[in-house]
Amino acid sequence: MAPGIPELAPSLGRVIVPRRLGEPWIPLDDIREALATQLFSCAGTARAAQDRNRAVAALGRAAWAGAWEQAVQRTAERLADALDQEIELAARRVRMPRRRWKRLRLTGSERRAVAARLASGGSRFVEALDQVEATASVVRGGDSDDPTATLAWQDALLTAARRLEAAWLALEEQVAAERTRWEPELAAIHGWRPALWPVYLVWIPVWAALIWLGLVLGGYLAAPPWLAARLGF
Repeated sequence: MAPGIPELAPSLGRVIVPRRLGEPWIPLDDIREALATQLFSCAGTARAAQDRNRAVAALGRAAWAGAWEQAVQRTAERLADALDQEIELAARRVRMPRRRWKRLRLTGSERRAVAARLASGGSRFVEALDQVEATASVVRGGDSDDPTATLAWQDALLTAARRLEAAWLALEEQVAAERTRWEPELAAIHGWRPALWPVYLVWIPVWAALIWLGLVLGGYLAAPPWLAARLGF
């Protein structure tokens, strides 16, 4: 017989019902809801299973870790895209050349570093998954009537759900920290100004020539023969 599946929603807490003082600077609710939905789907599959091995596998380590990793990756991609958009917007405002600001966008390694920092708050969640895996192996291989093993596995599932809530909250905090982390780069773009030496290089000779021509036409300077002949002096 399949073991009883505990109700995960209360332990998932703010993964289900967020309580924030302010909205994050990038939208996250659809990712949060997808994370919760994926876990509920796994729990539903476990409840519908006719034997304990299938039930335990449906809520095994792979299911939990896959849902979390997918949420982290989606958040990292959205965050990196948002930073790229802010870089482009700031560069266009100061009329930075396109070739220059394109080099300032996040590289592949920087995107991977963002994802790693977002996932860093899930270390205790990963530890909880180790316990889920350990207790699941006992349930799969032990006596189906052993209540102690089943209770330990159920408790490990609820602990994983609570740790996932904490990991998600840490991810939201890290999203805000990433915005602060990139402020110096964005400020540098806002403060960028085009170099003036090309302007000086072109216009100073032109201004000098115009001043000289004005002095010649005004009679203050003698015109060279080629100009005198052309002007009829």
